[in-house]
Amino acid sequence: MGTLIKNATIINEGLSFKGSLLITGDTISKILDAADADYDVKVEAIEKMSDHLEIIDASDMILLPGVIDDQVHFREPGATHKGDIASESAAAALGGVTSYMDMPNNNPPCCTIDALEDKYAIAAQCSPNNYSFYLGASNENIDQVLKLDPKTNCGVKLFMGSSTGNMLVDNEETLNAIFKGSPTLIATHCEDEATIREALAAAKEKYGEEIPVAEHPKIRTREACIKSTAKALELAIKSGARLHVLHVSTADEVEMILQAQKENPNITFELCVHYLWFCDEDYAKYGTHIKCNPAIKRRSDLEALRNVVAKGLPGAVATDHAPHLLTEKEGNYTKAPSGLPTVQHSLRMMLQLSKEGAFPIEMVPQMLSHAPAQTFAITGRGFIREGYFADLVLVKGEKDQEAAPAYKCGWTPIQENSLDFGVVHTMVNGQFIVRDYKLTGVRNGKRLTFDR
Repeated sequence: MGTLIKNATIINEGLSFKGSLLITGDTISKILDAADADYDVKVEAIEKMSDHLEIIDASDMILLPGVIDDQVHFREPGATHKGDIASESAAAALGGVTSYMDMPNNNPPCCTIDALEDKYAIAAQCSPNNYSFYLGASNENIDQVLKLDPKTNCGVKLFMGSSTGNMLVDNEETLNAIFKGSPTLIATHCEDEATIREALAAAKEKYGEEIPVAEHPKIRTREACIKSTAKALELAIKSGARLHVLHVSTADEVEMILQAQKENPNITFELCVHYLWFCDEDYAKYGTHIKCNPAIKRRSDLEALRNVVAKGLPGAVATDHAPHLLTEKEGNYTKAPSGLPTVQHSLRMMLQLSKEGAFPIEMVPQMLSHAPAQTFAITGRGFIREGYFADLVLVKGEKDQEAAPAYKCGWTPIQENSLDFGVVHTMVNGQFIVRDYKLTGVRNGKRLTFDR
């Protein structure tokens, strides 16, 4: 049985055109451009080809390659009251995410190959979307890092500034060994711990335990990010390592990375949707709900990062999806954990920003699908191409219905009335995992593989 998605507005690889897609099995078998003289004849021939062909009239929809989110925290194992692989992958599906890569700062941290394989086993049973999991680096597990298979694992996560999970790697010998010896991509969280501790101590001296949340970017400062990113770039240039700098939040870091790429073209970076959506002016309205690490920073950074997308500079956009219970997030600054849930909303946020003029709509699949596929060398995904896996999403420019947050934590700071677009259908490996805004129950996600 196949599927014909007919007369959609296809946005892919910098182009926007009317056309149709034929999906056979789990792959895209034919792409038809409505501008071709014999388009109608070819579509009609396909329609007559089989009695078992499902036809989707997508004349009022936009067809995009499925979103590949290279940074999520699905909280399993260890914090499944906040989220788990089943709940958060389902929310991701409703948002048009067809592949994700989950972080290792669990409880216990995922720092061994055995622990990593346990997570793959869970996803194989419950995930509607494709999946991969990072191995966490620590000061003690270089032997595990060196054993990692680069063809079946997305990468090594290296905290060069502590964050959730107490996985800070600060031993110089270990850092050098990881950069020199890692068989696969090194994804870094870059914030300088000493700089943050000094700023936090000063804030506590001034405010006690009632630090205003607006102080967050003054504690987890631009300087902390810049200093740590500079260290990672230095190590990558020296070693030639494959470095991916996660959740870049300042304009300065982008410039540093672009310069470093001239010496080591194997360096890439990631932006996050919340740094394109919020700035420090929003702490007054959202408070600790938008507290995250690195901190959301000033408007000039937001505008500069949007400009990175608009120019099509080499970088991916992800969510750093990090669910917490609302009761936890509503504590005061020192008690409220960092992170916000957005994986169900990232595609719609990016489309909305495009509609409002932040960047061309062609940049949405570029940053959410093409760039992560290229950054990680994912096999056969991230593009609408004949022979590629049929990981697709169909959206409407005016949603037919409201989409309640499906996160296990039950909330998001993204307000539904701020989003015009709706994710109607999501397809993974040729099967609909979301149809008419609802989960179908199909769980046919596959372990991602990489051409390395």
